[in-house]
Amino acid sequence: MTCRIVFLLVPGVHLLDLAGPAQVFGTAADFGHPYELHYVAERELVPSAQGLPLQAGTDWPELGVDDLLIVPGWRVPDPPATVPLPLHDPASLDALRAHHAAGGTVASVCAGAEALGAAGLLDGRRCTTHHDLQDDLARRHPRAHVVRDVLYTTDDRVVTSAGIASGIDLALHLVAGRHGPAAAAQVARDMVVYARRNGHEPQASAMLRHRSHLDDTIHRVQDLIDVRFAEPLPLATLAGAGGVSERTLTRAFSRATGGLTPLRYQQTLRLERAEHLISHGATVESAAREVGFDDARMLRRLRSRS
Repeated sequence: MTCRIVFLLVPGVHLLDLAGPAQVFGTAADFGHPYELHYVAERELVPSAQGLPLQAGTDWPELGVDDLLIVPGWRVPDPPATVPLPLHDPASLDALRAHHAAGGTVASVCAGAEALGAAGLLDGRRCTTHHDLQDDLARRHPRAHVVRDVLYTTDDRVVTSAGIASGIDLALHLVAGRHGPAAAAQVARDMVVYARRNGHEPQASAMLRHRSHLDDTIHRVQDLIDVRFAEPLPLATLAGAGGVSERTLTRAFSRATGGLTPLRYQQTLRLERAEHLISHGATVESAAREVGFDDARMLRRLRSRS
């Protein structure tokens, strides 16, 4: 089923706030995932913070519960408290409220959290924004739980991200949630984003944390493991994919990834995916089967070591 990604553009929109997530979902669509991008605004011509005018539609597409509504941020002069929300048509805020009330997900990048707050969607929920705007967001919306020093938050289908480039992290997180970490890693690599960051967690996804090296042979082997991590992958198969001997692969892999063997890398991917499934309600047993373990004992051992 096609997922519509609808960007609500406001005057003064930051180009990277918009382009970063749009590039993530557009690239995911290029890889065969069913995303369809839309851009709406109160007026057809939208001035950006960087001076480039943007063209948008004024009619909202019909939204379903699987669709995503994103508000990119805009330039906020100092002090931010003197600047009103640059949305003047109540229908825009109504659309945000209605989509969430119908079971859909709404998201913001940077100052876009203010639009979610004006729609009443931050009340009682965790949220974040650019570090320069956090105090003002908390003052304007005292019922919101503004979280500091995080890249993004998720709370009851309300997703907010910090400053500008963190919109890429947020979008990759959403792609991973819908299609798995291999899909997000594939998109990130295509965008040359080698350090995807994970919300409040300081570590990056294992698929990207060990990709900062320049060894093409090891990248090819990692590509294979990333896609087939839930399958048995004998060392001979991996060495054949890299065109090297098993001994050479083991030594080069360890050197490129900071000490990991191919098996340990595969287990790390399995563990990360299993933790994601468990956090979304799966049992340990079902998560173990999903990521390729014969039973849950190995998964429990790996979890106890992490």
